[in-house]
Amino acid sequence: MSDSAHRPPPAPTLDAPQSAPSTTPIAATPMAFVQAIVQAYRARGMDPGAALSQAQITPDQWRDSEARVSSGQFETLSAAAMRELDDEALGWFARRLPWGSYGLLARASLSAPTLGLALARWCRHHALLTDDILLQLTSAGDHARLAISERRELGALREFCLVSMLRNALGLASWFIDSRLPVLAAEFPFDAPPHAPAYAVLFDGPTRFGAPCAALHFDARYLALPLTRDEAAMKQMLQHALPLTVRQYRRDRLLVARVRQILATDPGSAHNAGQLAGRLHLSTRTLHRQLKEEGATLQALKDEARSARAIDLLQRTRQPIKQVAETVGFANEKSFMRAFKGWTGQSPSEFRQRAARLQQRPK
Repeated sequence: MSDSAHRPPPAPTLDAPQSAPSTTPIAATPMAFVQAIVQAYRARGMDPGAALSQAQITPDQWRDSEARVSSGQFETLSAAAMRELDDEALGWFARRLPWGSYGLLARASLSAPTLGLALARWCRHHALLTDDILLQLTSAGDHARLAISERRELGALREFCLVSMLRNALGLASWFIDSRLPVLAAEFPFDAPPHAPAYAVLFDGPTRFGAPCAALHFDARYLALPLTRDEAAMKQMLQHALPLTVRQYRRDRLLVARVRQILATDPGSAHNAGQLAGRLHLSTRTLHRQLKEEGATLQALKDEARSARAIDLLQRTRQPIKQVAETVGFANEKSFMRAFKGWTGQSPSEFRQRAARLQQRPK
């Protein structure tokens, strides 16, 4: 098997999301990450010049902390550094992780039936590579958390290490299920760096600095999704691992469920598409497009939530029809009655009467 078949997910690179493919890469990767790789070389007493030259990064550029490089440049630099240093961790840990280490971890997780088990394996097996950090996956209710416990001082490469570990795990998880995995929140145990705005590209949810530990928070329902990849796809992915960290997955396999959950909490609200998209960290256009890809529309989901709430109120309460209409978000009783008959084939009064008769039948 060729070395490229074990290629690891690279350190984090940033491409600003684009609605259409572009032939011109956007220089969005903070120079701090390039400087971290340079520091890893120096810690080993090695010269990063050849790798920097291969990535077309000049000395003046990498010394400029305000500068940026493209994802392609950073991929080239990372791959060259991993080869020359023979360390896929790029100096983060007390001992090197030889070329192929992360590829083996990814393969070991591939046979898991669900994403939750795959990530649990990833965390457990990572402890076999190094005990400098410990990855922990926990879930409670609808909330999941992937956290990093630091077992030793990571020094000057701390930010580079923690960001890379979480971003790579997120990229691999998204690849496993072929779906966008929205980040509800990202946390890091250090002060906001000068390049903090770049975190909005790395993690689509809000980022909090000064937290107790590095962690990602996301919807636990994704953990139950089955893996969609096979060995052939794994081999291809490991030959071109960069998309794990920069690919903007169009599909969100749980988007319909997430929209339903929001609508169910307040079916009477108008749920303006822009406000709903904001809660989901999407643009309005992306929300409509992704729902369409999942065979749904926002209006249909809103009608479903209103219908379910109206039926519940008509069955359980004696609220007047007008009050039920207002509760589920209709401006007047007439429009509600028209909509309800379209949903059920009955008027609200007919539905309530029939439900009452059914409840009175002897069991």
